Amino acid sequence: MDEQQEVINQCQELLDYQFSNIEILARALTHSSVAHSREDSNERMEFLGDAVLALVVCRELYDHRDELTEGEMTKVKSSVVSRSTCAIVAEEIGLCDQLFLGKGMSKRGQLPVSVAAAVFESIIGAIYLDGGLEPARDFILHHINSHMDEALANEHQQNFKSLLQQYAQRRLGLTPDYHLLDEKGPDHSKCFEVAVAIEGRHFPSAWGMTKKQAEQGAAQLALAELGLLEDDDLSQDEAE
Repeated sequence: MDEQQEVINQCQELLDYQFSNIEILARALTHSSVAHSREDSNERMEFLGDAVLALVVCRELYDHRDELTEGEMTKVKSSVVSRSTCAIVAEEIGLCDQLFLGKGMSKRGQLPVSVAAAVFESIIGAIYLDGGLEPARDFILHHINSHMDEALANEHQQNFKSLLQQYAQRRLGLTPDYHLLDEKGPDHSKCFEVAVAIEGRHFPSAWGMTKKQAEQGAAQLALAELGLLEDDDLSQDEAE
């Protein structure tokens, strides 16, 4: 068995997917530094895989995260399909050790982020070309779900207004009302005091350098009073 065939067999085990057309996988693993031409490298599959990855992530968010706004879904998607996340996933799977590279590039040590990310996307493109959307979707979600959960958690931690709105709409069918109570300082450096109320219940006010910042602070205090925040959420914000 030659070296290329051994790599391909090992890669299929890592992917838990058997290719009908081995040539597609071989091209997905071929970096431009060793390819005879650009067409023989994985660059075109990388382009296709990037689009499939974005589609799958967007559909997953649309289908199962109906509490998220369009802007929040965009932020989560951007994090999940980012070059850094794709590179991490490639390392987790072990794809970086399967690449066919030119003499100027070594598999020893960590590959550049762009190269590691590209092989993950090219593999997605290869699975899509070989088996269609469903196996590509299964592969993506299997490896990306934990990163999606992390991005969602980070988004929630950063957006207390979103969390409070979700609570109010789901539990009460209402939208929180934010009230500007006071503002201080010169026009170029104002501070704002904002409080939030839900169904006549008023919560402690918060100050911020902008109205948006004050609203986030007010929402955080309301969530804390409702018992919907972990201690870490409060301590982290206070530290900032």
